[in-house]
Amino acid sequence: MSNILIIKHGSLGDIAQISGVIRDIRETYNKEKIFILTTAPYVELLSRCPYVDGVLIDKRLPRWNILYLLKLRKMIKKFNFSYVYDLQNSLRTSFYRKYLFNISNWSSTKTTLKKGTKKSDFDHSPVLERFKFQLDNSNIKTKYSLKPDFSWACLDVDQIVNKFFGNKFILIFPFSSPQLSHKQWPYYNELIKIIKSKHTDFEIVIAPASNEMEEAKKINATLITNNNKALNIMELAGLIKKSSFVVA
Repeated sequence: MSNILIIKHGSLGDIAQISGVIRDIRETYNKEKIFILTTAPYVELLSRCPYVDGVLIDKRLPRWNILYLLKLRKMIKKFNFSYVYDLQNSLRTSFYRKYLFNISNWSSTKTTLKKGTKKSDFDHSPVLERFKFQLDNSNIKTKYSLKPDFSWACLDVDQIVNKFFGNKFILIFPFSSPQLSHKQWPYYNELIKIIKSKHTDFEIVIAPASNEMEEAKKINATLITNNNKALNIMELAGLIKKSSFVVA
């Protein structure tokens, strides 16, 4: 029996978005084994996903690290994948397709675009619409792609939240990765002030990562932690599910 490979390196929001896409792939390949290639922070999360049979790790080391690329290719070859669904659609995964994995059946944005359509134009479409188009043009019936259900990933966070408040809340993600700190929007406190003036029944909440704790103290919002530690990914997923709105 051949196996199916899905590629998605992260982030949490991206994985939440593709939960319906993965389910559609699962329903098409209900007898095959489906594996997902991701990065280390999301292994525990994706191991909970009922639509995949296994999780593989890509360390995403630089492409000039030939030894690592050879190890990655050896691991992929071992599973005898017959089809790849590239949901990352990045320059890196395009490199994998062209030079590393040697798997001819490859579904990606580039391989499914109609002639005359530029990827740069296609990228302006809503992300779920792009995934639906990709699957529709890869012989996958898309019942769930536009209706992601991330409940499988969520832990119950009632005990955590109830320590801080009992109201409805709006969850804000004001931070960016260290590499993209120059893109971080500087007006969240002003936004929070406006929200509070118009919606007094909502608590404003942030859930910083461990390296964002000090910066989080500058934001006028309730800081959610679990015993003074940053929430893990499954707890964060549960917090997103419990929130009334998310601003990111």
